[in-house]
Amino acid sequence: MKILVTGACGYKGTVLIPKLLKMGHSIVAIDIMWFGNFLEQHPQLKVLEFDIRNSLQSLDIDGFDAVIHLASVANDPCSDLNPHISWEISCLATMNLAEKALRSGVKKFIYASSGSVYGIKSELQVTEDLELVPISEYNKTKMVAERILMSYSDKMIVQIVRPATVCGFSPRMRLDVAVNLLTMQALTNGEMIILGGDQIRPNIHIEDVTDLYVYLLGRPDIQGPINAGFENLSIREIATLISNHIPSRIIVKESNDPRSYRLDSSKLLDSGFSPKKTVKDAVIEIAEKYKKGDLSNEVRWHNLKWMLERKVLNA
Repeated sequence: MKILVTGACGYKGTVLIPKLLKMGHSIVAIDIMWFGNFLEQHPQLKVLEFDIRNSLQSLDIDGFDAVIHLASVANDPCSDLNPHISWEISCLATMNLAEKALRSGVKKFIYASSGSVYGIKSELQVTEDLELVPISEYNKTKMVAERILMSYSDKMIVQIVRPATVCGFSPRMRLDVAVNLLTMQALTNGEMIILGGDQIRPNIHIEDVTDLYVYLLGRPDIQGPINAGFENLSIREIATLISNHIPSRIIVKESNDPRSYRLDSSKLLDSGFSPKKTVKDAVIEIAEKYKKGDLSNEVRWHNLKWMLERKVLNA
């Protein structure tokens, strides 16, 4: 297949693209590269520094089979830095990309949404048919982008992945997501600071979420929203799991974050997809990378800190 991947140099894209190349696909990878490019060169890979807000007209995707759309301003605090730009990237650019894909004859559009679009849910089984009640700008942009893309679902295959919080190692690492953040705190400080602790967070290993994008390429029968999260754990449970592998103490502070939600991924599991890794695997892998000197607690692995330092959302 010829595949366009947006946000290709990010946390997930840097793990996904080598898998696609290994399968023999031809990839055009576009990314604004706020955080750099950690993709290795490959004869079947073309990497472009690209701002999807204003450069789509120059992109030729005639003859492409699929789009995997990962690009967005990731997470709540980063989106809040400049909500206007977040809406432009996540919604306006998504609409323009979908329209371009349709006119170019692309048959499949896979979108990286977020499990957080459900908002605060008390249900033990948060399935795809529940009402979306997003509570942040980031969540809202994801919900609106989903609705934009579903308006194209009668013209091309639209697959919307609502992933849990991703954990595990990537060459373009993130240390500002729950499991990775707490693991690095335990490794560097011998303690973890958790806010509240009773909030439930669904989790998915980065190997599994990237395997899912590969899986969907071959499953045109799976359409619409798809939950992808396999371990619903409280923040306290995550910290306890980490402390069992990395000797460290847990410090609990008050939280003003009301978000607590689970994901039910029965639709995905019933289709035949099986996760291969766990939160425990992510903790062990990050610890091994750290001990070998292959990973350190750098500012560039923290999206908000890096964006503030580089003033990337000021324009």
